[in-house]
Amino acid sequence: MLAEENPPRFLPLGKKLGSDHIGNMAQSDFLYPENPKRRQEVNRLHQQLLDCLSDSFDVTNKLTEVLNTHLGCRLAFIEMKRDGTIKENCDIIIQAIMKIQKELQKVDEALKDKLEPTLYRKLQDIKERETEKIAIVQKVISVILGEATSAASAVAVKLVGSNITTGIINKLVTVLAQIGASLLGSIGVAVLGLGIDMIVRAILGAVEKTQLQAAIKSYEKHLVEFKSASEKYNHAITEVTNLVKHQMK
Repeated sequence: MLAEENPPRFLPLGKKLGSDHIGNMAQSDFLYPENPKRRQEVNRLHQQLLDCLSDSFDVTNKLTEVLNTHLGCRLAFIEMKRDGTIKENCDIIIQAIMKIQKELQKVDEALKDKLEPTLYRKLQDIKERETEKIAIVQKVISVILGEATSAASAVAVKLVGSNITTGIINKLVTVLAQIGASLLGSIGVAVLGLGIDMIVRAILGAVEKTQLQAAIKSYEKHLVEFKSASEKYNHAITEVTNLVKHQMK
């Protein structure tokens, strides 16, 4: 694959460009008239990637708040590192999700320990009604948490007794890791505020037709998966928060 096998050279953010870089850009535009359009496309795709990244931060914090409030966790909220790279920000989300998964694993192990085997199996059964699952968890949640609330039981059912942690969250982690390892990983998040020409120079170092095409292909490839994983993650956690609100009425 061109995008991964021949990664473009990167120019550190904040470094001033010499006349040779500017000359190269002008010469490149003369040789490749489509380059200005390609720069616009790189800029547009970069913004879309940042939007997905920002959404993932927000949703992870929503999940953290739910777990802290209803399952007694003490998870830290996360914040986008504006002066960091895309990889650094992907890693922040991945680390936060791994901590969340550890907390959910503790709850799962406690449920398995306190419930009768037949009841625990019902929690894993996708055919079992959600209300029945909440009633099952309600029997032992006070032993696990020290108090019993229907909201806590609902959170446990949604996050432990479903495919959210094993499927949707794991998929998001995989996609974030792939983006961080790609040629996009070393691009600075704050590069967007530099203007289109500066963005392209910072991303590519020198503007060449093949480099712009490689960047566009890489953005497009990762965005398809990231958008899908991010939307499913957002939808799943929204379901959890809505269920919690319903249980607290």
